[in-house]
Amino acid sequence: MNHIDLHMHSKFSIDGEYSPESLLEMAYHQNLQTVSITDHNSVKAYQEITNTHDISLIPGIELDCRFQGKDFHLLGYGIDIHAPIYKKIEQDIMKQEQECSQKRLSLIKEKLHLEIDEEKLKEVSPFGIYVPETICEIAMKDKRNQKNPYLQPYFPQGERSNNPYVNFYWDFCSQGKIAYTKINYISMEDAVSIYHKQGGIAVVAHPGNNVKEDLQLMEDIRHLGIDGIEVYSSYHTQEQIAFYHKVCQKYQLIETAGSDFHDKTKPNVSMGLCHMPKEQEEMLIKTMLSLKSRRT
Repeated sequence: MNHIDLHMHSKFSIDGEYSPESLLEMAYHQNLQTVSITDHNSVKAYQEITNTHDISLIPGIELDCRFQGKDFHLLGYGIDIHAPIYKKIEQDIMKQEQECSQKRLSLIKEKLHLEIDEEKLKEVSPFGIYVPETICEIAMKDKRNQKNPYLQPYFPQGERSNNPYVNFYWDFCSQGKIAYTKINYISMEDAVSIYHKQGGIAVVAHPGNNVKEDLQLMEDIRHLGIDGIEVYSSYHTQEQIAFYHKVCQKYQLIETAGSDFHDKTKPNVSMGLCHMPKEQEEMLIKTMLSLKSRRT
């Protein structure tokens, strides 16, 4: 386990579960020293926090963005959490997500032949948004779907049962999949610019999930002016860690570490589970504390 975790989500992410204060209390009990709450397109978590439990809290966010026709997540650290741009982005994406929810649900029911109790779904869907992870959870608990072939990999002992709900998202609802619904995100160029204008840094989140060791794509992203890569992610294999470590070494980019903790939607992801070597972790903590000091 590491003492730093720069990627976790609170209830202000549409797929998060805990309050910001609960996250920090959990981080304290996990012996974490430096963390960032990086909610999807929202900085509301920072408005609720009154007790950091002596943890160094780095202002952060995870913006959905697009580059070369593909969807990406770009982490921002050392940002201005009071900047009006974040409220504008959050409201825009929230509206689009609400508009897409019924279409996403209809596609899942039609393409996967799943029975969904919509009343139960509404009860557990804050903001009126039906996220794929919650749809999967509802479907798996419904006895009518127990023999559905599309769900079999997500039940215990299935090949996708390690993180069933989020795996369902990647398999059926991510870009290019049969139940994908397009959201118009800002460009990655604009996301990088927003962070830099505030004196923050831009870090590509879990690139193993979408860059997939495409050297040319990684090179194109680098030219946008990114500052770092989330090399040490709970999703990355040792081979992926080695690949992105070499990229950072070559271009002198910051190597960060983040678990992407959500809890229920990603049950096999634990806080601090980033696998960053101790010497690099100490260097990253110093970098993050220096970044935080510029905002205070």
